[in-house]
Amino acid sequence: MVGRTRFQLACMTLPYSPFPLERALEGVKNAGYSYVAWGVNHRDSAGNNRPLLAVDAPAADAKQLSNRCRDMGLRPVMMFATVNLEAANAADAHKRRVDQAAAAGIPFLLTFGKTAKGEYDAFVRNLKAAALHAAQANVTIVIKQHGGNTATGADCLKIVNEVAEPSVRICYDAGNVLDYENHDPIADIQTCYREIRAFAIKDHRNTPKDEDCGPGFGEIDHYKLLLPVMKLGHTMPLACENIFEPLVPRPRTPEEVDRLAQRAREFIETVLRGLESHLPAGL
Repeated sequence: MVGRTRFQLACMTLPYSPFPLERALEGVKNAGYSYVAWGVNHRDSAGNNRPLLAVDAPAADAKQLSNRCRDMGLRPVMMFATVNLEAANAADAHKRRVDQAAAAGIPFLLTFGKTAKGEYDAFVRNLKAAALHAAQANVTIVIKQHGGNTATGADCLKIVNEVAEPSVRICYDAGNVLDYENHDPIADIQTCYREIRAFAIKDHRNTPKDEDCGPGFGEIDHYKLLLPVMKLGHTMPLACENIFEPLVPRPRTPEEVDRLAQRAREFIETVLRGLESHLPAGL
């Protein structure tokens, strides 16, 4: 497919993990987003850390949560599998997650494996089993860079080719490529960009401290990062996973997270405006 890529700029609820889910959704909406990605745990009103959606939760719960989001003007576009693909129960767990995503109208299920290499055959076998189920449910499983078997985009491309199912593609996480591997994501993305269907937006700094951070705060050039996928013609979520400032302590209040979520949105919107202005007319 060739044409102008249609981006869906989302914020994950992940930066709001210390706060209740309802406050996370309010923050994402108030920060100016129309799209949201679910993940992973949130503190409830009693201060207990709970899964946003348990692996064994019925699909009806996912639909109910999706309806809550949509009633607020937020469209869910991605959710985490939360089970490593090397795990013994990974195939069945991913099938349950696929059912949840399908019930919620979520097109992308985000997954990865352990941060250390190994159990590659189990990884691929479990992913292939889940892929067949995902194809029937019209859900795309996207693997992202997370060290181990999915350390780089090139590693993810190898897995996608080995699974050989259209329901498995890549969610590119440039911050993790620079963080886990100290590998240049701008060079790496050139190896796999044709199979990318989503981004986990995260930046990274090596200097003066090795630390992940929000987009525009780190060392990754997001103009160069997003340029290769501008003309793929897909509808592609850009889900902000890390929005935080480097070097300083994490926010203590949800209002501070709101401010950083808005700043991340504005930064990526600036990048997209610039890149789209250079696309040929009529594309």
